[in-house]
Amino acid sequence: MTPISKGSPYGEPGRLPPDGVIVRSDGEARALIEPVLRSDRPLPVLGLLGGDLCRTLGGPTDEAHLRSAEAIRFPVDVGEVLLDGRLHWFVAHLVVRSRGWGEAFVAMNAQWVGRWELGPHSHPGDGLLDTYQASLSPADRLRVRARLHGGGHLPHPGIHELRAPAVQVDLSRPLPVLLDGQPAGRARNVSVRVRPDALIVVV
Repeated sequence: MTPISKGSPYGEPGRLPPDGVIVRSDGEARALIEPVLRSDRPLPVLGLLGGDLCRTLGGPTDEAHLRSAEAIRFPVDVGEVLLDGRLHWFVAHLVVRSRGWGEAFVAMNAQWVGRWELGPHSHPGDGLLDTYQASLSPADRLRVRARLHGGGHLPHPGIHELRAPAVQVDLSRPLPVLLDGQPAGRARNVSVRVRPDALIVVV
């Protein structure tokens, strides 16, 4: 896996500092940064050894690599979201969906959600979130699902795409929310915005 934006100057050589923190999943990264952001303290540098953000940036590698001269530092955006007025953050993605994905809203800061390439054009350092709001028939759900592994589900008339620094949506009813793969209750009103270059990570 090569780093995103092949040929671009994104990222620079830089090993994980002694006070950096190693995380092995997006959920672990989110659990670490959320209380720090709530208390308005500086975020630590994170060394990524797993998760969808790590994969988007060309990882995973191993702990020895993170501390070597071959390691790469990236400034990455962080997503901020109000879920019916409750404030949270995420590093890779937000997924709000009904059972079977008939109704869904997704905000991507990484390219993948597990094995699915939901955000094929998403860049974690561009100051934008790639958002998708879907209303799909049962037949369309099957067609979309079959194409998710390689990002071939887009464009689709039932999926509204928007790349923006902030988006607000009102869903038909409260739906389950996943932040970086972790349950975060239910919400009907979802307001997301990006914090550009809020976090430094090492891969």
